[in-house]
Amino acid sequence: MTTFPLERIEKASRDELASLQLDRLRWSLGHAYENIARYRQKFDAAGVKPADCRSLADLAKFPFTTKADLRETYPFGMFAVPMDRIVRIHASSGTTGKPTVVGYTAKDIDTWSHVMARSLRAAGARPGDKVHVAYGYGLFTGGLGAHYGAERLGLAVIPLGGGMTERQVQLIADFKPEIIMVTPSYMLAIADEMERQGVSPRDSSLRVGIFGAEPWTNELRAKIEQRVSLQAMDLYGLSEVIGPGVAQECAESRDGLTIWEDHFYPEIIDPASGEVLPDGAQGELVLTSLTKEALPVIRYRTRDLTRLLPGTARTMRRMEKITGRSDDMLIIRGVNVFPSQIEELLMKQPGLSPHYVLELTKDGPLDHMTVIVEGDPAACAGLRHSIKSSVGISADVKIGAVERSIGKAKRVIDKRPK
Repeated sequence: MTTFPLERIEKASRDELASLQLDRLRWSLGHAYENIARYRQKFDAAGVKPADCRSLADLAKFPFTTKADLRETYPFGMFAVPMDRIVRIHASSGTTGKPTVVGYTAKDIDTWSHVMARSLRAAGARPGDKVHVAYGYGLFTGGLGAHYGAERLGLAVIPLGGGMTERQVQLIADFKPEIIMVTPSYMLAIADEMERQGVSPRDSSLRVGIFGAEPWTNELRAKIEQRVSLQAMDLYGLSEVIGPGVAQECAESRDGLTIWEDHFYPEIIDPASGEVLPDGAQGELVLTSLTKEALPVIRYRTRDLTRLLPGTARTMRRMEKITGRSDDMLIIRGVNVFPSQIEELLMKQPGLSPHYVLELTKDGPLDHMTVIVEGDPAACAGLRHSIKSSVGISADVKIGAVERSIGKAKRVIDKRPK
């Protein structure tokens, strides 16, 4: 069986990688400082200059970038190049305010295609594979990121996008793709539709699923693999940093996601104090772009919770599966609750489907959570008990219809008075 060869940098020594990172980091800090007023103000206020970065550890002296920086300079205030060098503009959905806008030069698109091709190869893509792209196309970075990466690797792309679930199933049956790239929650909706059409999801042509754009548990991975009989691989990225393709799980180890550290420098911080934590400690992932021209980001707070681990399949470090976010954490009666914790318990409960939503209301002065899930009413008591014993809160569990998402699943409906 032919496979694609690794790039030299994927096998380089840690010293060689660190030397490349420092060169690129110093360039990126200078590029941001010289060309973006916001970074100049932030660096000056913190009393640091790009020249103060003499080692990778010196990055900790520099200020963080947050979503607020992008929102307050909306739309193009964080661009480091003139508009005649911008060839593409993407934007986040803006569900919590103004969208965050990101720009790309031709070289940025090239870099992005490159890291996505590398991600596909790491996930187990082989020459001759067909890739069914069911991530959304448009301002969302998922569809085009996956598309360009697959083309760069020389694979045949089926650019379907999200939605039209009946058609997704028909084309999977007719075109027989080996790889699907989609959100994990929408993969389940596709499997449901296969069953509705009398098609067995286990008998499809799909060999590899590359899933990202939302946190998902290992329990959900097991459920998808068992239902669809494919290898479910984790992909990570975010539009502010480039889009999908920041990190990818490697097929040979399946032990967390390898961060493409020659392009994105990772740190883990304590979300409360901002202090840098050692590798292996759980905290918030912070990323600095090393090669981006149009929108360099310095110490961008992703809000994603994970930890950094030594490299295995590649020299580059791994990050553990995202367990949740420091900002989608729900505080219910003083207890920190992540939707992913509830998902994990739900997956262990026979008789309940993986489609669920958490509804937050007020019960007098107290917050109250109801889990609305599809499945057997007899299984509700078991889930209620496991939430109480594992998470430490009392929650209602009700059987009800859950709307299918074609992109990121909406897991929380907050009905509490603002």
